[in-house]
Amino acid sequence: MSQSTLDDDELFEDAASEMREDVEASLAEARAALPEADAIWDVDADNTLGVLNALRSALDVEDAEDRLRDAKKWYTMGERADAFEDADDLAEEIEDIEDVLDDVTEAHEQVSDLASTVPQLRSALEEFAEEADEADEAEEDADEAETDADADEAEAEA
Repeated sequence: MSQSTLDDDELFEDAASEMREDVEASLAEARAALPEADAIWDVDADNTLGVLNALRSALDVEDAEDRLRDAKKWYTMGERADAFEDADDLAEEIEDIEDVLDDVTEAHEQVSDLASTVPQLRSALEEFAEEADEADEAEEDADEAETDADADEAEAEA
């Protein structure tokens, strides 16, 4: 083997090692960017909408998605270049993070839907209560008018 081939092999091994390190680093960053369990469990807010908005913010995983994308990019390059001797652990970790991201993203969408629905529901319930109060007042006024009319009629007969 020539010196050039040895140098090329050594360079390839270095590049493969660096590529694996890049994948591992991106996966670690993706894991770190995921919300902590306490961040979605312990929420300080004055009302339901505040709780939902805080939860929606806690469930934001855009940074984790970006880091996972970087990991997948480097992983794919390494796989295609046949640079990894054993990459099963990387593939498994990528899949694990994807699964968690899918769950968190779905929860984020559900919370976002609720956060937009709750104010509408509140308004509808307030409007319904106001209409019910107005109907009750109108009924009371009608009852008073009938009572007054009955009293006037009784006075007229007496």
